[in-house]
Amino acid sequence: MATVRLLTDAELSPEARAVFDEIRAARKTDHVNDFWRALAHDPVSLRRTWESIRQVMAPGALDPLVKEMLYVAVSIANGCDYCIHTHTASARAKGMTEAQFLELVAVVGMASETNRMVGAFGVEVDEIYRQP
Repeated sequence: MATVRLLTDAELSPEARAVFDEIRAARKTDHVNDFWRALAHDPVSLRRTWESIRQVMAPGALDPLVKEMLYVAVSIANGCDYCIHTHTASARAKGMTEAQFLELVAVVGMASETNRMVGAFGVEVDEIYRQP
């Protein structure tokens, strides 16, 4: 259950409507995710977040599928159900296979386990892995 009311298109400020128009155009869909509808209460944060996500998720040294898979991995680690579902859908739309998803989940699980173990043991980083 949302902690803020999700705004309808009719309730948007002109600033929020402009961002929604950009989201629709960039994603080639009429659907605007509920995350954006919640954030639309604060058009300044809406604009800043949209600009940042567009920049970070744009093609670069990492291709868009890899970026979506990384987003899913971090969302799993942080326990964000909403982001797990939305970014898994986006990764699948960009070509992620079921085998890739299952492997990704296995890696996240393994990393989570060993991260906690090494933290509990207080193991320092081996000298050969330290960058100068």
